[in-house]
Amino acid sequence: MSDALLHEIEPLRLSTLTTLRTGGAPERMLDATTTDELVAALRDVWARGDEWFVLGGGSNLFVGDETFDGTVIRVLTRGIEELPSPHDGRIRLRVQAGHGWDDLVAYAVEHGYAGLEAMSGIPGTVGASPVQNIGAYGQEIQETLVEVELIDENTGEVSVVPASDLGLGFRTSVLKHHYGSVPERRAVILSVTVDLLVAGERVVRGEQLRRALGLDSDAPVPLTWVRERILATRASKGMLLDDDDPDTHSVGSFFQNAIVPEVVARALPPECPRWPVAPDLDAVTVIPLASYDGLVPTSKTEAPDVKVSAAWLIEHAGIRKGFTLPRSRASVSTKHALALTNRGGATAAEVSELARFIQSRVHSEFGLVLQPEPVLLGVEL
Repeated sequence: MSDALLHEIEPLRLSTLTTLRTGGAPERMLDATTTDELVAALRDVWARGDEWFVLGGGSNLFVGDETFDGTVIRVLTRGIEELPSPHDGRIRLRVQAGHGWDDLVAYAVEHGYAGLEAMSGIPGTVGASPVQNIGAYGQEIQETLVEVELIDENTGEVSVVPASDLGLGFRTSVLKHHYGSVPERRAVILSVTVDLLVAGERVVRGEQLRRALGLDSDAPVPLTWVRERILATRASKGMLLDDDDPDTHSVGSFFQNAIVPEVVARALPPECPRWPVAPDLDAVTVIPLASYDGLVPTSKTEAPDVKVSAAWLIEHAGIRKGFTLPRSRASVSTKHALALTNRGGATAAEVSELARFIQSRVHSEFGLVLQPEPVLLGVEL
């Protein structure tokens, strides 16, 4: 790639580019508005041996107070391409990594394409969505994701990878930088392809989504109605970005809902909200031919894991909405116990102190350690 494709800009403070509003300016910053520019920028930093990270919407990133000693690449690519689906009554959308996630959802709903509407209002970019397998109200990107186009750090090569190779799980994938570990595969997504149902309305099946929408019948409902209700619900919880509302100056849910064995969930108070995690119904039993005796062993029936509400655990550990530590500018949202917010000028150290306090209270009360959901850069909990 030519150096002409590198668009270097004066580094901006990360506190102005992230929704939690923490972090100083990096040493170097590159903007990429096309796929070619993004590929060129990544190959450049890898050849230089720089520390680096890519920045989309900055909505799932908690940055430390120290200057980042490396290069930040802003992913500003946009665009949606409609493609035929091999399945009747469906359509595929190939979307550039820097495209706004909610802009994609709005496009799908407007055109009558179902499968993303429950994830309305989630901030950030499309390229980040498979990295942590985003989801809301029981709907996840893995349900519609077909493939991603990515560039691998080890080889610098661009390839198309099927969703089945991404190790998608609850808020995770092989691409995610988990707290305390490195990604299983160091790569950057260039585009995302999803497969959606062509239908202006749908029957809502999931328990979480039905509860959120207040549905008590199986009648189909318009996608536009689902989106409007989800946006209203998120707004009521401070989960829609608003410069004038400090409750939205956050990474959204700071802690993941806990996934625990059923026996652990049974030990929690019965009023703690919980949802079974669906077992793998397509599991395959492999029997070596040399040992096959004509009988197929009976499959073990194991109780599915259970997802429990982190918000409930936090509030019932004595952390109320709006809670703040003395002399701190970080607080729990006044609308949602899962969001840690910057009330104005809070440092990363103040947010970290609050997060550790919440973790210790929940662990003391219920014996569970809540795991952070955002990517942490230069931060320790």
